[in-house]
Amino acid sequence: MSVTILRQLPSLFRHADVRKFTGNANVFLTRALAKGFVERVARGVYINALREKRPGIEEVGCFLRTPSYVSCEWALNRHGVLLQAPVVCTVLTLGTAVGETRNLTYDGVTIEFSRISPRLFTGFETLTGYNLALPEKALLDVIHLRKTIPFRDELELDTLDSARLKEFAEAFSAPTRRLAADLLAVKDDPGNR
Repeated sequence: MSVTILRQLPSLFRHADVRKFTGNANVFLTRALAKGFVERVARGVYINALREKRPGIEEVGCFLRTPSYVSCEWALNRHGVLLQAPVVCTVLTLGTAVGETRNLTYDGVTIEFSRISPRLFTGFETLTGYNLALPEKALLDVIHLRKTIPFRDELELDTLDSARLKEFAEAFSAPTRRLAADLLAVKDDPGNR
């Protein structure tokens, strides 16, 4: 019986999704966990082990907080702007369930959740199962959140669209705009490198 229900559930699902199929979701999930049919990711959120494709880190992060998008160092690395492979996947959200105590580890990577202002909640593309910041927006997000330019020497600035970076920067505070302008000066003047 539990296999029949699990075949109807997606690879990531919530406790509430199970209640649609059975009268006692708690008993069902306890048994499915014991048999290894599901894996608990966070309170009330599970992975369906019967699905062929295990959800990726970005998909899990965006599923846990909606609306949200993956940004900062993780997105910069995905776009080839940051060569260093990060060990933290930053998920930006409008929600308030953020901060270090809300971080979680999935497949050896820490997923951190940070709140972003609604006026800055833009500049991302929707991929299969999650939203990913465009490279220029990810750079501005990381400067905004970290108050500095991390890994300055490891950034591949040539891949950035200067006009798009300037456009996105208009919504940010003056300190973020100044740091972005410094990076653009380096990018646009090869003699500065």
